[in-house]
Amino acid sequence: MVPAQAPWQRFVRLGQRVAGLLLRPKTLGVRAVALDDQNRVFLVRHTYLPGFCLPGGGVEARETALRSLERELDEEGGLETTGPARLVGFYYNPKHSSRDHVVLYLVRARQTKPRPADWEIAECGFFPLDALPENTTPATRAHIQEALGFSQPSLHW
Repeated sequence: MVPAQAPWQRFVRLGQRVAGLLLRPKTLGVRAVALDDQNRVFLVRHTYLPGFCLPGGGVEARETALRSLERELDEEGGLETTGPARLVGFYYNPKHSSRDHVVLYLVRARQTKPRPADWEIAECGFFPLDALPENTTPATRAHIQEALGFSQPSLHW
């Protein structure tokens, strides 16, 4: 049998719940299906995650999603966009947290500088759509199909 909580314990617990709701921020990330002029898709393999995935990252304070996308493409691949970004979908990402969302864009891009491997990115590059690396994650493959209009975007990342 669980002992009853004293009033002060209930008050402290209520305060913790309220503080958690107020202080635990919602998080927002961006990802890109970035195609070059040969219709190859840019993928990255992080040092801390298995497989190849789409470039992107978190939207920082006072940063728009599109500005974040441009920054992440530059940081992760030395890429710059060559045309307007098209919104593909807005996804709920419960694997990260119960308050996380990811915005996926389709963009045209070119690599303006080489991206050497470092502590974050093991390798990256453009790959033909019909010859993705074997260890491209299933989710990445699905999101590429969604961005290209071959399947409907899902609600979950």
